[in-house]
Amino acid sequence: MRTVTFAVPGELTIPTGGYRYDQRMIAELRRLDWEVDVVNLGEGFPWPTRDQRAAADDRLSLAPPGRPIVIDGLAYGALPEGAERLSRRNPLIALVHHPLALETGVSEAQASSLRASERRALAAAARIVATSLTTAGILAADYGAPTDRIVVARPGNDRAPAAPGSSDGLVRLLAVGAVSKRKGFDVLIAALAALTDLPWRLTIAGDRSRDPEAATQLDADIRRHGLDDRVAVLGVVSRPRMLELFANADVFALASRFEGYGMAYSEAIAHGLPIVGTTAGAIPETVPDGAAYLVTPDDVEALALALRRVVVDPATRSRMAAAARGAAPMLPRWEGSAKIFSGAIEAAR
Repeated sequence: MRTVTFAVPGELTIPTGGYRYDQRMIAELRRLDWEVDVVNLGEGFPWPTRDQRAAADDRLSLAPPGRPIVIDGLAYGALPEGAERLSRRNPLIALVHHPLALETGVSEAQASSLRASERRALAAAARIVATSLTTAGILAADYGAPTDRIVVARPGNDRAPAAPGSSDGLVRLLAVGAVSKRKGFDVLIAALAALTDLPWRLTIAGDRSRDPEAATQLDADIRRHGLDDRVAVLGVVSRPRMLELFANADVFALASRFEGYGMAYSEAIAHGLPIVGTTAGAIPETVPDGAAYLVTPDDVEALALALRRVVVDPATRSRMAAAARGAAPMLPRWEGSAKIFSGAIEAAR
């Protein structure tokens, strides 16, 4: 049986899109007859202490010589020295969800440090798996990654029933994502504050522990705009509950400042939901024409106008939902993405 080590920072059960990708890809690789040895690299990434970095290097060194090692990009980009050493005995596959330096909220100095570290680490990879064409282009243009080493394995999607939409006159908006500056919840709340004359409710589902400052700001923004009775912030929810939220929604809305792919967007498409979002990163690549209004990131006025259009007009929502339903069958499936990923591991051996 083919064997691969799959290394992730922290527990694989962390509720983010990136970890969900990792979980599902590991499961699909096992269905393709890979024996997958999952290694927890520890906490602290992408800013590990010296001890945390040393511990991660030690855990990676336990892989037998010659065995391919997939390393999640949240850790990989922070381990350039370890990657260089390890690449002499093991083929390395870097899994890049989005470049570390493009995380919202890092200082210019931090971004520069992350960019240099990740560029150096990527040079040691036998193959690089990017989760979108957009991310692949960034890695080639800004990080000097050779295009012949980059493979695009987009997140897959499961078939889902189309959301029926509400019929009581109240438009239910859904936002899904870990509460962080990059997801732009501050922009979304500011835009919705201008629409209090309209019948809408917003539900936000996503981990609140990843960025405590952003979570505190979200709560404060909701109170400041007097939206406590209109916005429900649920935190982490179970997978069945998440599917229920999609099924009961009328519109998916998120004001992301960058997305390396945008799994929540594609899941909204799978459920046939109209989308109001931004043009950040890979979102235009992920979201089909006709199913969405996409505006420039951080443009509160434009986002409010787009939201007003979909809340006010049922015919607009119906048209956008039909476009989403039409695009849903063309979304990538997990089994197909896993075959691409498997090919990247084989090519690195």
